[in-house]
Amino acid sequence: MAAKAKQADAEVEEEKPEDGEAEGAAKPKGKFSFKLPSIKVMIIAAAGLLVVGGGGTAGYIFFFKKSNHETAAAEPKAKPATFVDMPDVLVNLSNAGGDRTQYLKVKVVLELPDAKLVEQIQPLMPRVMDAFQTYLRELRPTDLDGSAGLYRLKEELTRRVNAAVAPNRITAVLFKEIVVQ
Repeated sequence: MAAKAKQADAEVEEEKPEDGEAEGAAKPKGKFSFKLPSIKVMIIAAAGLLVVGGGGTAGYIFFFKKSNHETAAAEPKAKPATFVDMPDVLVNLSNAGGDRTQYLKVKVVLELPDAKLVEQIQPLMPRVMDAFQTYLRELRPTDLDGSAGLYRLKEELTRRVNAAVAPNRITAVLFKEIVVQ
């Protein structure tokens, strides 16, 4: 025990400040001791934080923020669609072996991307009506069952109208009325 007391006294004497050291700057003891960072280290750390923060802010602005100029350019102006009414079509449906004749009445509107196309398509209306008549007469009543049947009919009519009015193109064939009787 006496040896331990002498060792503790020796450590206390070692911890006493020497001539060049101030009394308040005693060396801390223990394994978790550290020195306060110097001014150079603090300046480097602050510069690093500024670079990282500035880079993050610049990245956010570049990728996620849009200026008013970019927003105006990104939003295209939607042109109003032009619609052309077609005459009503009344055809008898193909009936293989059935005793009752069924009829299909369709009111159709053509959607055009530009109003200028109306003038170019009007002279071709007899060709479009012929394409409608010949296709619709070959349909069976089961071809029009459900929404899938009407979707196929719409797509096929759009394809046939585009073939009839080529090189012009329509956007879609829209149904106003469909009656199967």
